[in-house]
Amino acid sequence: MSVVFKGNKSYLPSKICVVCKKEMAWRKSWAKNWESVKYCSDACRKKAPKAQS
Repeated sequence: MSVVFKGNKSYLPSKICVVCKKEMAWRKSWAKNWESVKYCSDACRKKAPKAQS
């Protein structure tokens, strides 16, 4: 996926964090795994319920 940044975040794709429900904008560091991004921060990742086996 090629994203062209035009100087305005409204052009970037966004998602909703599954824990805090905040909108998070695409980041260059997430370019390779944007489809699997679920959390806006490490804090939300730690708060997420763990899958039981």
